[in-house]
Amino acid sequence: MTLLQVMPDDAPGTVLLRTRDDERVIGELADHGVTLRRWPVRTGDTPALDDQALLDLYRDRIDEVRARDSMKLVDVARLHPAPTEEWRERAAKARTTFLEEHRHGEDEVRFFAHGRGLFTLHLDTRVLAVLCEAGDLLSVPAGVRHWFDMGERPDFAAIRFFQEEDGWVGDFTGAPIASRFPRLDELAGSDL
Repeated sequence: MTLLQVMPDDAPGTVLLRTRDDERVIGELADHGVTLRRWPVRTGDTPALDDQALLDLYRDRIDEVRARDSMKLVDVARLHPAPTEEWRERAAKARTTFLEEHRHGEDEVRFFAHGRGLFTLHLDTRVLAVLCEAGDLLSVPAGVRHWFDMGERPDFAAIRFFQEEDGWVGDFTGAPIASRFPRLDELAGSDL
């Protein structure tokens, strides 16, 4: 179930809202033009499926999004823990890639088929931390400042949708704001 935590952009320790209530989360995000939908998670050992098998598992849903939102490309981003130094280095590099505030020239649309990831959105004077979990389809509008954290031990599979081949390039703002707000492990750990 999705977790939403809202904070002022100048006071990361002040929690204005913290909820897992689907209706409240969806409504709060919609107020800012961000769309969250829930898809039933399909059976199968998602981490064991190769990318094509995972895409095939959700083909009907993927085709709906592609038609509705004019998405031209679809792929899979994934990381699953492995007890190797190579995996640890790959995971650390992947994690740091989008930990800083940035925006994209097109909508960022992700469906979590497995695991979780934290999208933190900087909207006006508020920061909305959206902890997405399996079954969440999040659409962040083009131009929205945000950052993404996959956690210290990434374990997820996300189906990504693109409008253009080069539309997803990150435009980093250079602002240090992301370092002041909770990361995935801290936010999820405080929910126990």
